Amino acid sequence: MSKVEKSGKIAGRVLALIAVLTMATRCLNAQQPSWTEPFPPHRIAGNLYYVGSRDLASYLIVTPQGNILINSSLESSPPLIRQSVEKLGFKFSDTKILLISHAHWDHDAGSAQILKQTGAKYMVMAEDVPVVESGGRKDFHYGKSPEDLYPPAKVDRVLHDGDEVRLGGTVLTAHLTPGHTKGCTTWTMKVVDGGKSYNVVIIGSPNVNPGYKLVGNKAYPQIAQDYEKTFRVLKSLPCDIFLGAHGGYYGMVAKYARLKQEGMKVFVDPQGYKDYVADRERAFRTELAKQTKAKGL
Repeated sequence: MSKVEKSGKIAGRVLALIAVLTMATRCLNAQQPSWTEPFPPHRIAGNLYYVGSRDLASYLIVTPQGNILINSSLESSPPLIRQSVEKLGFKFSDTKILLISHAHWDHDAGSAQILKQTGAKYMVMAEDVPVVESGGRKDFHYGKSPEDLYPPAKVDRVLHDGDEVRLGGTVLTAHLTPGHTKGCTTWTMKVVDGGKSYNVVIIGSPNVNPGYKLVGNKAYPQIAQDYEKTFRVLKSLPCDIFLGAHGGYYGMVAKYARLKQEGMKVFVDPQGYKDYVADRERAFRTELAKQTKAKGL
């Protein structure tokens, strides 16, 4: 064997090892029990249902003209989501529109698979479209981390702040709440239950992830200003039913435990919404002050 051949063989083994380690890292990350553990699907209110895992939230909105699904979650999540939809008595194939809260792999890695299975139209906020269509490679923070990449998916409709998604009499409004990702989206809608109308808010994410640079971020110069915008928007939204991209945002597990006895009113939590937003804004401002001081600004 020549030196060139030996070199090529070694390089091949190194690449194979990297691929194995990358997959192992992803599997380890995805094995957070709350992310992969099935959770009983349930009706929240009106035509709005929960079909996610114990913490990765996916929502089904049922209409006479087909259904809307919010969040495809992990690459391994579509079978769990499908089972949840079918346990509720609905057809997964009736999914006509797929939406996401934001372009991170724990919320959109399963999109390509769901689109293939259902033929749904994929609608994504403009600022997140490059990330979705590159399989995470154009993410400002995680784009160079192999363990954070996923199958790319083609977007059918590019959304902008304030755009409406309509199907079968249901209207969802897309609110740009950036920072966590450039196109992070908070969804609002109205549901009618028991003859009463409720304002629903599904928060995209107001969280500052570990390692995020809020000061001097060359890949995302306006990140701090975008978080500021997010909190202004969230505080302006009327909210009766508080939901989010993770069940943990709104205490989903504890509320579900009360659902059988108390009914859908367990999800009516305007004060919980205000408290959560206030808590996340304090966390953001604390981190911003810390980073600003470290930069000597």
